[in-house]
Amino acid sequence: MFGSHDLALFALTVLVVNATPGVDMALSLVSTLRGGIRAGLTAAAGTCTGCIVHTAAAAFGLAAVLAASAAAFSAIKWGGAAYLLWLAIGMLNQALRRAPAVEPIGSSSTAATSGPSKLFRQGFLTNVLNPKVALFFLALLPQFIDADAPNKTAAFLFLGAWFIVQGFLFLTLFVLLVAPLRRWQPQPAVLRAVHLAGGGLFALLAARLALAERP
Repeated sequence: MFGSHDLALFALTVLVVNATPGVDMALSLVSTLRGGIRAGLTAAAGTCTGCIVHTAAAAFGLAAVLAASAAAFSAIKWGGAAYLLWLAIGMLNQALRRAPAVEPIGSSSTAATSGPSKLFRQGFLTNVLNPKVALFFLALLPQFIDADAPNKTAAFLFLGAWFIVQGFLFLTLFVLLVAPLRRWQPQPAVLRAVHLAGGGLFALLAARLALAERP
């Protein structure tokens, strides 16, 4: 279809990628616990929209610039790391605030005050500002495109769209599975530890991105 092949293997590969813990899954988890299903799905939609940019970059050769230019790769890498660190600082700051009482983790006082547009933007930027995702698309998609495909750009766009739709369905299921945890009523110390762990996770992801080397 559209000059692609081995779609069953491609779907399995995408599933493995989606199931591997990373920034997208972490943001969907945190957004769901703090704001509910709608917040989690909004963040997931933002990250999947970011994949549209990476698909276009791979299809039209823009991702090749990142592979060839150390300066371009570094600029996007450090921008993404800085943004993840900013998110981590925000969560750590919330963790250090004094909790007034024991209440569900998803209650109004512990839920995110971010509106849908901000959550969507966070998901979009955490994905777009990650050059490793662009290079991943550039490395993965050509493996499932026929060498004699009449329109390789169409094949790139088709596989990218498949990746995005399957990824959003996976994150949707993930959000629905973790949403019941919002009714959990932890002690203040446990709630603080949850926020500290979330902030620490984003800080770790920022460090991993900052230390990433261009292939």
